Amino acid sequence: MKYYILLLVLLLTAQISSAAQWYVAPDGKSANPGTREAPWDIASALDGRQKVAAGDTLYLLEGTYKRRPRELFEIRLTGTAENPIHIRPIPGKRARIDGGLSVQSPSAHVWVCDLEIFVSEPVPKKPVSPGSHPKDLNRPWGGLHMYGGKNCKYINLIIHDCCQGISCWKGEIEPEIYGCVIYNNGWLGTDRGHGHCIYTQNKNGVKVISNCIMSCRYDGTYTLHAYGSERAYVDNFLVEDNVCYNKGPFLIGGGRPSNNIRVFRNYLYDVSMRIGYSAPYNENCEVCDNVIVNGGLNIIRYRKAVQEGNLIIGKDKKRPRGVKAVLLANRFDRNRAHLVIYNWDKAEKVEVTVKPFLKNGDSFRLMTPEDFFGNPVAQDKCYGDVIHIPMKGEFTVFVVFRND
Repeated sequence: MKYYILLLVLLLTAQISSAAQWYVAPDGKSANPGTREAPWDIASALDGRQKVAAGDTLYLLEGTYKRRPRELFEIRLTGTAENPIHIRPIPGKRARIDGGLSVQSPSAHVWVCDLEIFVSEPVPKKPVSPGSHPKDLNRPWGGLHMYGGKNCKYINLIIHDCCQGISCWKGEIEPEIYGCVIYNNGWLGTDRGHGHCIYTQNKNGVKVISNCIMSCRYDGTYTLHAYGSERAYVDNFLVEDNVCYNKGPFLIGGGRPSNNIRVFRNYLYDVSMRIGYSAPYNENCEVCDNVIVNGGLNIIRYRKAVQEGNLIIGKDKKRPRGVKAVLLANRFDRNRAHLVIYNWDKAEKVEVTVKPFLKNGDSFRLMTPEDFFGNPVAQDKCYGDVIHIPMKGEFTVFVVFRND
């Protein structure tokens, strides 16, 4: 027995030690060895032309990665459940994708973390032609688009100023979209706003959307748009601990009956939630412990619907007293959390309990989602398990960082 245990330990050690670290730079070359001193280009590193194997980490060196006219860099990498492939910036640095990413088959067990995705070309100052694909839009689409990955994770991404933030289609199986900050995407047509924070459909496996912050720029766009016609599937979603505000309804439903919809602990402000759309019936959903202020909750034609613990406060309705603050610690980054505050009394400063995320004496900084890389709104220390937050108005959300 001791021999077999020793052999297992040696095998696991060999697996861990065999994992490699590779490097990519904006001016990297496909013929380089992929070291920090001689990095690869991003396109060849992501699309499988280089020797990236299960368990490896692909580090993006600081800078902006941009390609035109094919602005989406394709990912075709395959890890395993025990040894996923990580794509991330080098620690403490900012890697910016000016364009976007497209996840294609046979991608599997790939973790894409901590990247900024945006489009630098300006949004047209005047409304363009109506419809979802106007010919006079004249700017790259950008964003993160998932077509063929399996068991991939998309973690703590900052996605802004794209035509659409995230697209996650039926061919993407068992993804997790976690901790992403998605804002200022879309464009204005003569008919309405277009381009959503997340547009998704699903049939097989469960799509998880969790701990994200979403805000829209234009009326007519959605924070979550899990939607399809009667030919598309909108099944098997777990949507939890997200914050949606400003503009953009929250929708899960379409023309085909939906099944296995779970929506837990989401925090909405000036955003309504709709579970179900035009299907003649839907099968089962659970909608529990959500907070919706200045909006409503509409669950449409479900044969079995569980709804418990939801707090729904419409516009001009009576508010509770005091403060409702929710701290959502980040599962993949112990120094990061999202802080949601409903400031019912509109106080200029509120006290928030932050234990166990922050301990007495820990220093922290508050960032607004729309200025994630800018100056902190506040910097201070935690005393007695609480912090004091400057406030304006009834609602806000911050990204909180613990300073090491």
